Amino acid sequence: MAVNNKHTKDAELLLQTALAAGEIGLKYFKSENKVWFKAGNSPVSQADKEIDDYLRTTFATQRPSYGWLSEETEDNADRLKCERVVIADPIDGTRGFIDGRDEWCISIAIVENGCPIEAILHCPAMSRTFIASKGAGLEIIENLPVSPKKTDKPLVTGSNKLIETMKQLPDAPFEVMEFIPSLAYRLALVATGELDGAFTRGGASEWDIAAADLILEESGCKLTDAKEQILEYNRPKVQVPELIAAHNNRYEEIFALAKQAGFLH
Repeated sequence: MAVNNKHTKDAELLLQTALAAGEIGLKYFKSENKVWFKAGNSPVSQADKEIDDYLRTTFATQRPSYGWLSEETEDNADRLKCERVVIADPIDGTRGFIDGRDEWCISIAIVENGCPIEAILHCPAMSRTFIASKGAGLEIIENLPVSPKKTDKPLVTGSNKLIETMKQLPDAPFEVMEFIPSLAYRLALVATGELDGAFTRGGASEWDIAAADLILEESGCKLTDAKEQILEYNRPKVQVPELIAAHNNRYEEIFALAKQAGFLH
């Protein structure tokens, strides 16, 4: 499998690395997989750690001048001195992975001077891969195309709490897709048109967002905070504020409806 010729050598490396990481993940998926909990009661598994080790070693060997930021590696401030940084989530959607749900992915971005320039989301259990290079568009590699869903109201999703809030509104401005464990995959569904919009709570991290951000951009979509500002990456503090994603053609509409309903502060 190869990306189209508009993409770069870094994109080829991302693809081959993510595919290999996916094979590691599938070895543990719906199988024996040790699980423990870290700070904030967030689960981490043997699969997360093994994929993280593989990704970190691969990029240290293949791109030694690039910095490294990952959910499962202790942060090192040396990355702040690097022009290019790899930002990775070995398994985005770990809770879903542990529960045997298919919606988990390997998320990797290469960021240059704070801006994502290469990105991949690889979803091994769904045989679906999203890959983007800045200025070269989005390529989706999958077995079967998925038709965009059509509803009278914008179709959106978000955190479990936000979904429950939307369901309880007497005149909700949105139709709601059920909760998807992987935040990155939720955002990618906006890029494909399967969702009109997606919301994230504040407190997610750069590794949850960076690859999906470029995938959205290269598909004609926008990801901003509640002040309509785009994100910068490879910052000292990796947490991000609440965010909204939507196609450029519907962004203003969905942003206004979200503000009106109190979903953005």
